[in-house]
Amino acid sequence: MYEDRTFENILREMLSEVPSNVDKREGSIIYNALAPAAKLLAEAYIELACNSRLAHAQTASGEALRRRGADFGVEPRPAVKSVRKGRFADAQGSPLDVPLGGRYAAGGLNYTVTEKLAAGEFALECETAGSAGDDPVGALLPLDYVAGLARAELTDVLVPGEDLETDEEFRARFFAQVRTPPTSGNRSAYRKWALEVAGVGDAYVQPCWNGPNTVKVYVLGPDKRPASEAVVRAVKDYIDPDIGLGEGMGEGAAPAGALTTVEAAPAIAVDVTANVVLSGSRTLEQVRQDFAAALTAHLAEIAYRDDPNVKFARVGTLLLDTPGVQDYAAATLLVNGGQANIAVPPGAVAILGEVTLHE
Repeated sequence: MYEDRTFENILREMLSEVPSNVDKREGSIIYNALAPAAKLLAEAYIELACNSRLAHAQTASGEALRRRGADFGVEPRPAVKSVRKGRFADAQGSPLDVPLGGRYAAGGLNYTVTEKLAAGEFALECETAGSAGDDPVGALLPLDYVAGLARAELTDVLVPGEDLETDEEFRARFFAQVRTPPTSGNRSAYRKWALEVAGVGDAYVQPCWNGPNTVKVYVLGPDKRPASEAVVRAVKDYIDPDIGLGEGMGEGAAPAGALTTVEAAPAIAVDVTANVVLSGSRTLEQVRQDFAAALTAHLAEIAYRDDPNVKFARVGTLLLDTPGVQDYAAATLLVNGGQANIAVPPGAVAILGEVTLHE
């Protein structure tokens, strides 16, 4: 917007207003008098350009973007603590019930026992918010003495942890709110309600799936894979809880009369096999891992987008772009046993299956 308001241009315009019979050369009195003012004006235009960018959601960042969202009722999502399953046993290997509120350590993080799931199985909440709480697996170290405890281990992720929203994630939610506003229980409203639940990465809404006044919500986790059972249950309880009066009673976010079913997104596994020619910079296993990571990121990127289908050509491009791959035999590249695009039905999500590479 102010690209032409540079120091040189401003100074040139200022000097042009000085009579021609006055010495205006660099180092002259009038030049030295006008140059500092031109410099400050150029800096002011830079600030104006920055402020202009911060005033629009397309270009704003940080606090300015959050304030823009607040104008439309879009608040930033806080970081979410991971909830994990822990198993506890005594010296004989029998399940052991441990006290609620007990604290354990794993992977440099601390976890607190919050709920009993079954004999010897408990839910533990990470004391540190964010996705880091999803990582540790294996032995748990009790921070306080627990009578009879011989073995403790951290296993499944019940509710994935979430880091603070990035600018791009917040911007996407902002645009979804203002461009497809949720009103009167429309599809956008159900998606918005699902996204308000901790542990939900995205949601797909299918209206009238089982007749009038029925709605099904498919839910993804933050990793754009099928949501966990605990997250599905939390979404159901938030949108349309069954509190003893039956469903569709309007006791949640959904309007009265709307029977809401919540399910984890059906998974479509994507298996890839190919013969590759290595460049020699990486081993075959390293190439396989890097390609699997790239394909996983791509599948997460297209999940619940306008075109969620897995393109065969795109898989080939990802393989060819993997460090260490010089080429691959086109006839040997198979995706789910064929050489065609993989259709992903509405509400489903493509996830990484088996990746098999040969030299």
